Amino acid sequence: MAGIRNLDSGKIYIGPEDPKDDRSKTTLNGDKEYEGTLASTGPAFVGGHSEDAKGVVNIGTDAADFKPNVSGRAVDIEGDVKIVTESGKALDIEGNTIQDGDTDQTGKITASSTVKASNFVGDISTTSGTPPGCKVFDLPHPNIKGYRLRHACVEGPEAAVYVRGKVSVDGIIELPDYWQNFVDKETISVHLTPMGAYQELFVDRIEYGKRVYIKNQAGGKIDAYYQVWADRIGHDMVVEYEGESVADYPGDSSKFSAAGYDYDIREVDGFMVGDDHEHFRTTDI
Repeated sequence: MAGIRNLDSGKIYIGPEDPKDDRSKTTLNGDKEYEGTLASTGPAFVGGHSEDAKGVVNIGTDAADFKPNVSGRAVDIEGDVKIVTESGKALDIEGNTIQDGDTDQTGKITASSTVKASNFVGDISTTSGTPPGCKVFDLPHPNIKGYRLRHACVEGPEAAVYVRGKVSVDGIIELPDYWQNFVDKETISVHLTPMGAYQELFVDRIEYGKRVYIKNQAGGKIDAYYQVWADRIGHDMVVEYEGESVADYPGDSSKFSAAGYDYDIREVDGFMVGDDHEHFRTTDI
């Protein structure tokens, strides 16, 4: 550090470098004011100097009348900072924070207001609540500058997946290979929409959850669109249950994440949306 003399371990030098004012002390006790730079080549303890040295480092305004004159950047640290606390709050910040870089966190992130992001990467699966608790996607309008589109997701009492397309001329619908061990084959349903003219179409059979055979009762050609739906394996939900919040859910929640409880807690129309409240979900992409 420029302007600081070479220090011997175990001493504290306070004051200007020239002329040298050596006021070396093992410890500094009591309320004293010093001018100059304090530099330490070893650990610096604040508070009772014991195995559990505890105290307060206050930069800015003290709880009493002591007001250290600090302007500009109060603390500049090069290196890692580890904070250990005996209370529930290891770091308490009043005011805005700006960060350049990534945040790696193993616990929950809880926000009492809006969380904004250009996109979300990861699992965003379920929502819960009454009518305001719908899952909404809001995105820029693809054709009109300065406009946006808002779509709501289909909701139902199952974790459903679907495929859709046009039935081949031979009347066979090939289901995705990844549906094996992914969906419950017993829940597969098929919806057909004839094209051009009325057709007496029906599902003849579903083969091993891999292939759907369509037939025309009148024996004519098949020309139709299809939708095939199925429920995912291992996502059984308790649709209605007694409780005051999501925490009262009686089933297995390990494969679900509830908006407003596991993530996305905010205030909507004057009331809190989240834990022990109604739930709402908005993703801005």
